[in-house]
Amino acid sequence: MTTSPPYAMLAELTHRCPLSCPYCSNPLELARKEAELPTETWVDVFAQAADLGVLQLHLSGGEPASRRDLVELVAAARASGLYTNLITSGIGLSERRLGELDEAGLDHVQLSLQGTDAAMADRIGGYRGGFDRKMQVAEWIGKIGFPLTLNAVLHRQNMHQLPGAIDMALKMGARRIEVAIVQFHGWAMQNRDALMPTAEQAQEAQQIVKDARTRLKGQLVIDFVPADYHSDFPKRCMGGWGRMGLNVAPDGVVLPCHAAQTITGLRFDNVRDTPLGDIWYKGDAFNAYRGDDWMQEPCRSCDMKTQDFGGCRCQAMALAGDPAATDPVCIKSPHHAKLQERAAEFAAGTDDNLTFRVSA
Repeated sequence: MTTSPPYAMLAELTHRCPLSCPYCSNPLELARKEAELPTETWVDVFAQAADLGVLQLHLSGGEPASRRDLVELVAAARASGLYTNLITSGIGLSERRLGELDEAGLDHVQLSLQGTDAAMADRIGGYRGGFDRKMQVAEWIGKIGFPLTLNAVLHRQNMHQLPGAIDMALKMGARRIEVAIVQFHGWAMQNRDALMPTAEQAQEAQQIVKDARTRLKGQLVIDFVPADYHSDFPKRCMGGWGRMGLNVAPDGVVLPCHAAQTITGLRFDNVRDTPLGDIWYKGDAFNAYRGDDWMQEPCRSCDMKTQDFGGCRCQAMALAGDPAATDPVCIKSPHHAKLQERAAEFAAGTDDNLTFRVSA
């Protein structure tokens, strides 16, 4: 297999975050502030990424606004020729700081949405006053003129707010909304009983998105991440392992995806020690599931293997105990029926108590 250059890089600048979302994709063991890459190292990583072929840089966390050098980092990324997208809760951004980010060359903002009203959003985010602050930040974003994507994570407790989230994106002047039914990695795995949607909710959300795409064509782009556990076919996770993008964790560890460290036995390189290009092309972790030599049956002989690349390796690890197994979401997997049984059991739970993400 010929490895092409990566198209995008997710830079997790920090795991620090004022919110405590119970579905956070950050690992359970968070990198502390003292372990974060310093400014000059991130600047060098951005230059290496651009030289490697990366076009899009997604600045994330945690909450990237927790970094005092965020404006400097955006300016450095822009100087390297990277398109910059800030993925943020909005907490920690002021009108003045947004203006400075605009001057530094920030291209796009992706604003997270925990709910369409303060009661829901503040409860899920674990931050009182967070919703009102977010609405103020959205107003500033519109005033400055940043292109905006609204990111709405849906689960059993807020799924009914999907129509309102789409309306909110329109009112904010967003160009895009990402409707993502919760993916069970990181902290979400601690909360499956409380967050798992029912099959009926998943189907209704899919229909709402389908109808809205037709109704709002030309006004709003709607990306949709369906409910894995209630699906019959796996998603094309990350566009394929080590094919399109890479993640750099706050401490410099380079990953094929945000949950890759849950796969035991893989060795991950660090940008403090190894050039980014060597990690991408030669790294053991990145080459582990490229191509199809690693695939088991039924993936190996399946026509879909060039479309879905076997699904999610981290999900296979979590649900089947084998990262090389067919993603249990796939109807051809021997684990599929059991997965759907478990999903129905989780969705039938009546306990809505949440285990909230801790601070880094």
